Amino acid sequence: METQNLRNAGLKVTHPRIRILQFLEQSKPRHVTAEDIYRQLLDQGEDIGLATVYRVLTQFEAVGLVLKHNFEAGQSVYELDRGGHHDHMVDVDTGKIIEFENEEIERLQHVIAAQYGYEIEDHSLVLYVRKKKAPR
Repeated sequence: METQNLRNAGLKVTHPRIRILQFLEQSKPRHVTAEDIYRQLLDQGEDIGLATVYRVLTQFEAVGLVLKHNFEAGQSVYELDRGGHHDHMVDVDTGKIIEFENEEIERLQHVIAAQYGYEIEDHSLVLYVRKKKAPR
């Protein structure tokens, strides 16, 4: 399956590309850094350098296989583009990334854009959140 995905994206099938794509397809959590991928592949005995991981991720992003996010923590995270839109919440204390979908939020964004005379071409919504403290 990975080789077909690479070919469909117009990329040559190489060992590093296959292994990185496999990692992204099986990864839990779904949002990972290049360093996460590199360390995991290293732990599995793969001889794929960090520069290669970054280069492959950039290629994957260019052909639409992955999405790159730059949340405020400063480190880029990548996720496989599985189609369909979703938004994100980032826990400011733990860095945990939570995906969510909400039809009402999507509808309101279009209403707001229209009120200003615009149509939405694309968007990214990130909520920075913190767990509520239990009442005392």
